[in-house]
Amino acid sequence: MIKVEHVYKRYGAVHALEDLSLEVQPGAVYGLIGPNGAGKTTLLRILAALLSPTSGLVWLDGEEVTRSSTASSALRRKVGYMPDFFGVYPDLTSAEYLEFYAGISGVARRNHASAIKDLLELVNLSDKRDAAVETLSRGMKQRLCLARALVHDPQILLLDEPASGLDPGARVEFRELLRTLQGMGKTIVVSSHILLDLAEMCSNIAIIRAGRLVIEGDVEHVIRALGGGQRVEVRVLERAGEAVQLLKEMPEITGVSLEQENGNGQVIHADFTGNDLALHHILAGLIAQNVLVVSFAPLKAVDRLEEVYMNVMEGVATI
Repeated sequence: MIKVEHVYKRYGAVHALEDLSLEVQPGAVYGLIGPNGAGKTTLLRILAALLSPTSGLVWLDGEEVTRSSTASSALRRKVGYMPDFFGVYPDLTSAEYLEFYAGISGVARRNHASAIKDLLELVNLSDKRDAAVETLSRGMKQRLCLARALVHDPQILLLDEPASGLDPGARVEFRELLRTLQGMGKTIVVSSHILLDLAEMCSNIAIIRAGRLVIEGDVEHVIRALGGGQRVEVRVLERAGEAVQLLKEMPEITGVSLEQENGNGQVIHADFTGNDLALHHILAGLIAQNVLVVSFAPLKAVDRLEEVYMNVMEGVATI
């Protein structure tokens, strides 16, 4: 669906993107991860044909779109872009706001009413149809702006920090909405600083630093490649120090750390190699030594994304 090949973008002496290449498959939810200034917004604007790269190529559905103004116009019709800072017109109602954007997006006037009705229902704002935009909460405004990006029924959605400033409940609603859109066959590229959100909703992620691609792939692949490995969390009622020593002596264990004590006992994180049988051996070894294990559970890869990301940003992990 999307292919970016050896793209550079320079603003004078500033190199926003450096030899960046990646691919996004049809129907994927593809996450862009990186600090401020990494080049995520620049990349999204190039994909939306709002910027031209200094050099390099971008393809959409096999069509090269970075050099031809005609191709760029076609790209805009296939793409819905939601920037990190979006404009709203406070004196308009939600329906009037979408009506305006339907008009400038080339939607046939005879289809406006049905499209607006369907979009407001999709983003759960039907009851706010006649409410002034200025009266909407931030989460509602985010959903309205997503509806704006969808007004011409694009196949590709480019979302720049769509969950920024949302409370946890609103972020959950937004994630569910993106899953719905993926189920409708949309291809979604989303940047975010909220790593847990990306890990939970993305089929693939890319880590970008200083305009360069560090690594891309599914979450499990990225974490494994950056040294995340497998980890089990063990909570013990007492004798945590002895449990740590026992774990260090097990052949399956590659690293152990004793975390801060909480009300349910002490928490130990142990990195391990192997499969479920290895986990069984680890637990059996603790129980055989009468360690009072309160809970024992392998951590999901998504739980380690923030850790490996910080290691990359600090230069601890390399690929």
